[in-house]
Amino acid sequence: MVRCIFVTQLTTIHLIFFTTMSTSNPVGWFDIHVSNIDRAKKFYGTVFNTQLVDLPIEWGKQSLFPFTPESPNISGALVEKADMMPNGSNTVIYFETEDCIAEEKRIEAAGGKIVQPKMHIGEFGFVSIFIDTEGNTIGLHSRK
Repeated sequence: MVRCIFVTQLTTIHLIFFTTMSTSNPVGWFDIHVSNIDRAKKFYGTVFNTQLVDLPIEWGKQSLFPFTPESPNISGALVEKADMMPNGSNTVIYFETEDCIAEEKRIEAAGGKIVQPKMHIGEFGFVSIFIDTEGNTIGLHSRK
């Protein structure tokens, strides 16, 4: 169950996803879409003085920002997309949920569109991807 959601200007979306009030941050992951993973790794590694780690190639070309699973901070990855066009909407934020299916059932009724139904991502659980009413690509993540 999502505790809160990215604030949009549509009050109906805001109310549908504010089912339980909490002070914890529901954002659990981000993807930054890039057209050249090597160039992007060099850029982010230099800017943040860190080393990104490549994820298994069967998940596509992705490089992970460092993180500690026990930490309250979120992490994310650079994700190479062959058809990526530079613009202001190449970052995907993932909201933590109990089970992606619960939110999926409300997305289209609220005016959104499911792009990727619940999908297994190995030991990391499950994700769903949707487009909100403002055209933003948003993800859901759950362990079950």
